[in-house]
Amino acid sequence: MKKLALLFAGLSLFAATGCSDDNDNVLEAPLVGTWQPLKEVVTTVETGEDPVSNTITYTDCQKQSRWWFGVDYKGGQKTSGDTATPGQCAVLSDKKFNYTYDKDAKTVQMKIQGVVEPENAKVITLDDTTLNLAVREETQDPTVFQTRTYTFKRVPQ
Repeated sequence: MKKLALLFAGLSLFAATGCSDDNDNVLEAPLVGTWQPLKEVVTTVETGEDPVSNTITYTDCQKQSRWWFGVDYKGGQKTSGDTATPGQCAVLSDKKFNYTYDKDAKTVQMKIQGVVEPENAKVITLDDTTLNLAVREETQDPTVFQTRTYTFKRVPQ
């Protein structure tokens, strides 16, 4: 009986100290890199109303767009889209920005050249291949809040 009690005590001690929670050492992939947008979800919330979300799946042309975040805290957003001529894809805008990234708070602030107010975003998911970035948009109506959550995949530079 003593051997059984000692065995149980040893196993309990091992279970309490010998195992570690794998979630303690989760490594987050870096934000730095080039990202291809795949889709976006636009969520609008009016005060006192239920949120309304719309998913926008990108066309092959729109998927030629790129966002990038550099190690020097400079980045850019090149947006491609369909033109008025069917079958033609063109660069619609090419924005440059400086950014800050608070890894602990998972917030990104992008100061776009030529724009007074910075864009504020929250990193929802970030791993080796996927970035979900929720960008808060300013609206004219203070009772309406809108967020665009972009889904990206990392692409080789």
